[in-house]
Amino acid sequence: MLATPPQTLRSESPAGPEEGVNRKDKNYRRYASNVERALSVFDSALQEWADYIAFLGKLLKALQTRPTEATDIPHNALVAKRLAQCLDPMLPSGVHQKTLEVYAYVFSALGKDSLSRDLSLYLPGLSSTLSFASLSVKPALLSLYEKFIVPLNPRILRSALRAIVLALLPGLEEETSDEFERTFVLLNSFRGAVGQGLEKNGGDQYFWQSLFLSTITSSSRRQGALAYLTRELPQLGGPLNLSGKRTSPITLGPEVEAVTSPDPGLLIRCFAAGLNDEQLLIQRGFLDLLVTHLPLHSAVLHQKVSAGDVQLLVAAAASVVARREMSLNRRLWTWFLGPQAPIDADDNGPQSPFSPDPGSTMNPTNGSDNMAQTAYFEEYGLEPLIRSLVDIIADDSLPSPEKARPFRICLSLMDRWEIGGLVVPRIFFPAMQSLWRYQRLAPSKEVFAEILRSASVFFDGIESGLIWGELYRIMIRASKDEQSEGSSETLQPDNADTGDYLKSVRALKTEDRLDLVLFIVTKFNVREEEMLTLHIPLAILALLIIQSRGINSGTLKAFKVASNLLDLIPQRVLDSKRAKKGALFGEDQEILDRIQNFYASLRMGTEEILPPMQDGETGKALLHVTSQIVIQWLRSPFPVEHLERGLSFLDKLIRKVPDLDDGDHEGLMSALMQASAKLAVSEGHRVPFSTVAALVFALEMMSNATSPEAWDSDHRVRQMLPAILTCLWAYTSPSWPRHNVEAVRYLWRIHGTSPDVQLVEGSIATLLFQENGKAYQNVRIEGARRFATVWAHSNSSSSNERRSSVRWPMRTSDAHNTINSEPLLLARPLMLLLDSLSDPKTEVFTFVLSWLQSLSGMQRILEYLVLRLHETLYSARQAFAVDAARNAQECLYYLQTIINLVRYSTANIWTSLASQINSTTLQKDFAVMATSADDENVHVTNQVYLTRVCMEILKVPRQELDSNLSSSTLRQSSVQLLQQMIAGHSATTILEMKVDEPLLETLSWSVEQSDLTLQVPLMDLALAIFRKQSTRKEGLLNAGRRNASRETIRSASQISLSTDKSDKEYVYSEQWAPPQGLLDCLILGISSPNSHSILEHWIHFLDDCLPFYAANAFQTIMPLVDCFSRSIDSVFQGLRASFEGPLAGEPSTGEPITILNALLNGLEQVLARGHDRLIQDEGHTTPLRSPEQIQGFFGNMVSGVFAPEAQKPRSTPANNRLTVLLCFKDAVRVSFGMWSWGDVGLASSSRDAASSASFNYTSLRLRHRTRRILEHLFAAEALECLETLVEFWYRANSVGGMGQSSTVFNLLHTLEGSRPKNTIPALFNAIYSRTNPNVLEPVRKSTLTSELSDVSLATFLTAYTRSMEDDALDEIWTDCMTFLKDVLGNPMPHRQTLPLLLEFTAILGEKIDNTNFGEQRKMRRDIGELFFRLLSATFTVKPLAFPQDLPASANGEQNTHESGSSHTSRKANDPDNVVAIVASILPNISKILVDSDRIAAATITISTQILMATFRWKSFPRNVTASTLEVLKTMSRIPEATKTWRKDVGEAFNDPRFFNTDSIELLQSGWMPVLRQWTIVDKDRLPELLSRLSSPTSAGIMFGVGASSARLEADRKTQLNLRRIAFLMLSADNDTFVVNLSGLQEKLVDLMTATATSSPSSTTRAEVYMVLRALVLKNTAVHLTSFWPIVNTELYDALSSLMSIDRHDTYSVPCVLQAAKLLDVLLTISPDDFQMREWLFITDTIDAVYRPPNWKPVALADGLAESLDTKAGIPHSATVPLGDAQSQPTQQGRKPLLMGSTVKNVPEEKLVDRVLRPFLRQLSINSFESTYRMEAADWRSCCNDLLKDMFDDDTLV
Repeated sequence: MLATPPQTLRSESPAGPEEGVNRKDKNYRRYASNVERALSVFDSALQEWADYIAFLGKLLKALQTRPTEATDIPHNALVAKRLAQCLDPMLPSGVHQKTLEVYAYVFSALGKDSLSRDLSLYLPGLSSTLSFASLSVKPALLSLYEKFIVPLNPRILRSALRAIVLALLPGLEEETSDEFERTFVLLNSFRGAVGQGLEKNGGDQYFWQSLFLSTITSSSRRQGALAYLTRELPQLGGPLNLSGKRTSPITLGPEVEAVTSPDPGLLIRCFAAGLNDEQLLIQRGFLDLLVTHLPLHSAVLHQKVSAGDVQLLVAAAASVVARREMSLNRRLWTWFLGPQAPIDADDNGPQSPFSPDPGSTMNPTNGSDNMAQTAYFEEYGLEPLIRSLVDIIADDSLPSPEKARPFRICLSLMDRWEIGGLVVPRIFFPAMQSLWRYQRLAPSKEVFAEILRSASVFFDGIESGLIWGELYRIMIRASKDEQSEGSSETLQPDNADTGDYLKSVRALKTEDRLDLVLFIVTKFNVREEEMLTLHIPLAILALLIIQSRGINSGTLKAFKVASNLLDLIPQRVLDSKRAKKGALFGEDQEILDRIQNFYASLRMGTEEILPPMQDGETGKALLHVTSQIVIQWLRSPFPVEHLERGLSFLDKLIRKVPDLDDGDHEGLMSALMQASAKLAVSEGHRVPFSTVAALVFALEMMSNATSPEAWDSDHRVRQMLPAILTCLWAYTSPSWPRHNVEAVRYLWRIHGTSPDVQLVEGSIATLLFQENGKAYQNVRIEGARRFATVWAHSNSSSSNERRSSVRWPMRTSDAHNTINSEPLLLARPLMLLLDSLSDPKTEVFTFVLSWLQSLSGMQRILEYLVLRLHETLYSARQAFAVDAARNAQECLYYLQTIINLVRYSTANIWTSLASQINSTTLQKDFAVMATSADDENVHVTNQVYLTRVCMEILKVPRQELDSNLSSSTLRQSSVQLLQQMIAGHSATTILEMKVDEPLLETLSWSVEQSDLTLQVPLMDLALAIFRKQSTRKEGLLNAGRRNASRETIRSASQISLSTDKSDKEYVYSEQWAPPQGLLDCLILGISSPNSHSILEHWIHFLDDCLPFYAANAFQTIMPLVDCFSRSIDSVFQGLRASFEGPLAGEPSTGEPITILNALLNGLEQVLARGHDRLIQDEGHTTPLRSPEQIQGFFGNMVSGVFAPEAQKPRSTPANNRLTVLLCFKDAVRVSFGMWSWGDVGLASSSRDAASSASFNYTSLRLRHRTRRILEHLFAAEALECLETLVEFWYRANSVGGMGQSSTVFNLLHTLEGSRPKNTIPALFNAIYSRTNPNVLEPVRKSTLTSELSDVSLATFLTAYTRSMEDDALDEIWTDCMTFLKDVLGNPMPHRQTLPLLLEFTAILGEKIDNTNFGEQRKMRRDIGELFFRLLSATFTVKPLAFPQDLPASANGEQNTHESGSSHTSRKANDPDNVVAIVASILPNISKILVDSDRIAAATITISTQILMATFRWKSFPRNVTASTLEVLKTMSRIPEATKTWRKDVGEAFNDPRFFNTDSIELLQSGWMPVLRQWTIVDKDRLPELLSRLSSPTSAGIMFGVGASSARLEADRKTQLNLRRIAFLMLSADNDTFVVNLSGLQEKLVDLMTATATSSPSSTTRAEVYMVLRALVLKNTAVHLTSFWPIVNTELYDALSSLMSIDRHDTYSVPCVLQAAKLLDVLLTISPDDFQMREWLFITDTIDAVYRPPNWKPVALADGLAESLDTKAGIPHSATVPLGDAQSQPTQQGRKPLLMGSTVKNVPEEKLVDRVLRPFLRQLSINSFESTYRMEAADWRSCCNDLLKDMFDDDTLV
């Protein structure tokens, strides 16, 4: 390096003589030889403490042979090192005394100048002695300091002063000790010595700064520093005038300047460190110092110290209250409240020297004491305390204990109202806001709950007036405009000094402020009596008054807050009866002013404050203000969401204050009338549903607030109801089901508020004739559809809604109690719809016909018609002639209506006809009509009654008929009704005209033209012709033909699997073929959106036409299924869009649910026909397997013996089966998509909450229908359907769609046909179909239509079994055992799935542990045996392979359908997949294998096949994964595997390739926990590693060809062993290897003697430094005392080698880099003992920043940096910083400078220039700044950097 070393470096000569000494002098050589021989004794003969004394005696005798002219010590560095080692705390005091005797002789021999030069050698050994010295040793030690060190060169003392102070402070810990005064005087001597030659007070300044630094960094020396400060610290305060305020700056004395110069920040940090100390006595002492020497009014704090440092001091002082110690709190109150603060008589706390005289006005006995204390704190301490607390509160990165700390501090500060009364109002808002924000940032709910508990205690301790005063201010500020000026602003004036954070708090948005209030109200206790009765009503009133001035962005949030607050208030609080009659509560602004003045008085502590509102006035004021807001919003173009919130609040308020003022009532009714009038004007567009709902709610609310008499007589109600009802009517359209349910509910609620029960009925009847705002003469089709929606939802909505959901009871007339209220309300509209049945040519007829057929029962309709018919007949018998014609027409009308109802209804009409009549009056009249006793006993049913009526009409004489019932039409109608009830119509045929083809063409044309009235008759006619033609040509009728009614299709539309039917069922003549255009016509009619309204007729037509295609069924099934699938997808997507998107234009026609049901019915019928024909063609004579028969699929097999190969089927049947199964697959796809909509749709964020009821209703109907068809599909082809669902699951799972994948499991667990007893055997069949299909019967084989591999199916098998209930295990146990035994009998075909089957077996074992069925012991034994055999087979058939050696998939080439899952197959073959499965199984292995021997055998297998295979593979350690280490960690917790895993760990750890691991995360999460457990179990690991280390030797390798190779081999072995030692220490717990430290020290010392030519060589020094870094990081400093002399010497020598060319071979650049990293770590974590050695390497005092004139570096790092800068030709001040390390303060703590990223990729030849030189340059200043910032060490970063160095294989030989 440099030719001339700097003066700062000590001599490196072996003898170390000064220049001018004759080295060849005989006496000097004898002297040096004696010293060398004496030193050599230390390495060999020291065993006991007596040996140390003998060694010291020999060394002293050798030193006494010094020639008189010699002024140096030979081998001075080694002498200093041995003397330091003899001062080990473990040695007795006699050795220490003898050592000090040698020290005294050495110091006297060296003299002042030489000792100044060599002080860096000898002082470190003495520095820590005083902390453990005995009473007999301390005097001799102090004498050394007094006699030899104090007189030394001040420049040298200056650099070592901090170490000297740290060395002497332990002598001041006991004030009663004999050495206290002597140590105190000695410190003052050093204080004076360092100031020699400097300007006045220069030495004092430097001494004080060094003392403060020592106090900050060394917690063990603070007790002594506190004692010195108590005696010597000057008074830093000043006189306090009587006003308590300082008027002008004062001049500080020289003593004060000495303490605070050049940087007063160290003084503040000294106090902060003491106040944050863990020891109570030290905290108390520093608090005493604050009171006596540094009061809050001190001129130093306000003239010299920055505001941030004052804040730091105040925060540290305030933090002591967290200890809840009264002695600390009393001192803190004294400091905060000033010199006049009283001290309890029983307390020994200090009295401030600045206290006023007893006679002054500041005396505590005077009446102004409290005010003076408050003024003092407010002047000097309030702002710093608030800023410090706010800074802590604002820091969201703090851990939870620190985050909760300010709340505990504030709670304790409230013990003194003088402090808490000023702090809490200022801190309340920031604290609450921080907590509100942290709710979203907290790492977990538990962490937030912990902080919330502390905040709740703080909240409960605050006066309610103070809380609500602050909340009042927040709400008012949130609700006012920024430019408005209100009196509320004076509650909390802005203060420019409260910090940036408080300013940002005031800048919160309106919504955020109100969110904060809502958070406080919901999370904290605001239910105290005073809050409920006084503060909360006032807060609501003020908030509403502000909102009455206009809508803003926070209005909705304001009403939400007000609503939550109103829910808390009891009704008694707002009782308006308590208010004085005629009381006036004033204008809005006056109320606000009164509330503001009230809270201002509370803050000032005014006594006898009257509330701003008297009893009862608050409730009336709230009601008035809210009413005015609602009136304003009703009359203006209001936002609906605002009106909804306002009405909801007013509704709650009226419940609590029912006395609504007449003026407010009139205003609300008028505003509601205006709003309703606007609805009537808004024709041509849809009024938003929320608007209509709000008006309905308002109408209900006003109905409740008004007396019944006044409400019924108010004409405005009759005007409003039709307008609102018209708007609701638009939302009953089935084309938009989004708000159907809600609209019907609101319709019934309107009916409940109607003063006339017929008003709503008439309005609905009128609306039936309207369309697009225009009135027509006939019922419109859209009106009919909407009525059907109202009817459908009235069954479930009307009674429940009106009786439960509506808030007030409905008004109903007693005249209508005989009939249900629903028919009463819907009677007139119902009759209008039934009238359309008389005109089949209308579109309304088609709809009503379809609607009636869709009803599940018509009991109510039929009963109403029968009653009306009976009343008409009864009136006709008693009527006069003038009414006869009218009565006859009415009777005919009702009878014709019943005829139409019976004609066009489905089979459910017969159930209604057979039901008994409930009317008592009708039964009595029937008894009169009875002709015999038998008739009297007959139950009066609708059918019986109608039959009798018809008979009576027929039996009436002609003259009576002519007189009463005028025409014969009534008879004809009666006969028609009887014919329908008894026989029905007979069909007629047209055979010879050959009109079938024209009919089909016409039918297709009608579909294209959307002529719905023509399509149904044409279909009926065509069907009749087809049937007659087929029957005539065949000559027989199909007796077993299915009933063609729609109900039969629906109830019996399941896929037929039974063979109980006749062989001739569905058999039609194959000689007659349907027309060619029939299939195209069917597809057109089913798929056309124009025919959706009559789609069920098309399905009916299709079902009747399908038997005609019996001959070519498989050619027609595919296009039909495709047509149905596309139609279902289209309709379903439209239905989903209607719920997820905004309401757009009207759809074409039809109700989506009805359309989907019809399409599903048709699809099911097509599949049933095709599957039945397939069964017939395949020639099955026995029933196809049912789900219950699947479980015995291996009943006829013996393990290992395969069934004979089945005969290959013919190609045509195989193709037919494939066609049918593909159709099944499409059906499963569309059905599953609709079934899963309920699960997926619920999570959709695009839907609004207003349509949730409709969505639930719609999705539930779809679920029921699709479940039914899926049940039928599974009953027919369970295996193929299951594979289709597995394919859906696998695709969803592979792309991360866990929602749909779980939906598949939900469906399988829901279907009866997919119970585990059916699903598990089917999965086994599917797996066997891909691995070994020859063992299956043909009926059990899969057709492989799904792109699934055996691995995919096995993956699904494990997931499904895990999701299965434990109790279902008894259903599948036999099948599972049989399957697993067969797999073990021939495992080769299953080699790819064996790991997954192993996991499957483990899941079964876990589920057995959770159940108690069967023979538990036998079952556990069986599953354990199978698991063990399967574990062995897994690794036997398919041993563990790694990526470069993976075998090809055995099944991938065989089946082309697996191409889509090739990625999955590769993933399954990945060994990490196998290891991960074993890792997941291993924690529960004790549940699977109960026997300990079997567990041990299983762990041996896992160890052999996984761990040993991994560790012995050529790619180790790159092949080690997290799963491998998880297996290892789990095995370490299994007692039976103790020997196994220890052997495996030892083998891997001792592998030379172990340190090639390049993943730090894997080391930390995997290897280190394993090695930690290893060190706990095996205590001999470190000694065994130490025994491998050999001492360096040069014998035998000086010559020869293999000398270099042998040396390199020795170096590599030593490096690896040292790295193992370091990694083992880093992995173990702290202080684990304390007992082995002496042996480790001996080995390290031996290795430090290595040279470039020894074996091992000095190359291993870098690893030695790594071990030392691990030692420092994992052992407490008290155990490392004996290492410090070694570390000190090695660091000095290694770094000094940068300036010495001849030592470059011994200390290579990488070695120096590791030494620098060791120094970096030591400076980062700063152990106490090393702090006294820091001055050797860095400038550890204030000189690092404030350098004196003519400063020269003394520390090694500074000297080296200056020399290297000079050599590089770069000015010392222009050195480029080292990367970006520590460029900014970090919250994580102090990190080392030489992190891995800093030195990475730097060439070795550039390390000095790019890394070491900048590092040395920045070391001192960085260390000082870190200390100044009071940063804690980042231990994690230090450990991570050491890990990266240890596992850097580039640095190995």
